[in-house]
Amino acid sequence: MEKKIINPWKWQDARSYAQAVEVKNAEGTLYVSGQTAIDDDGISSTADMKTQLELAIKNLERVVNEAGYECKNIVRLNIYTTSTEELWPHFNILQDWVAKHGMKQALTLLEVVSLFETLSVELEATVVK
Repeated sequence: MEKKIINPWKWQDARSYAQAVEVKNAEGTLYVSGQTAIDDDGISSTADMKTQLELAIKNLERVVNEAGYECKNIVRLNIYTTSTEELWPHFNILQDWVAKHGMKQALTLLEVVSLFETLSVELEATVVK
């Protein structure tokens, strides 16, 4: 698999994403449903944004790994949140996770009116290998 990162500017680097990612000769593509702060028993979290973000990342990693893919090959990440204001103070958690895996992904962040039940953040990904 070949990945080419397209960044006409430099400012997105500080925000931990790429403007576009081209993938050629991929063996497979994994489309991951939005992962949230739902525990192993299917209970939605009522915790704060930081705790929910950490669990959503953990759940995303678990799905990616169990499918036989690697987080470093996430090429598209969509973040849905009920409050960008509450998310911003914890955005470094996401940035540290991106750096840990050496990810270079296209990214979209959307504030939405609500998510399922009591959830405040959701991560949706596309992964290649």
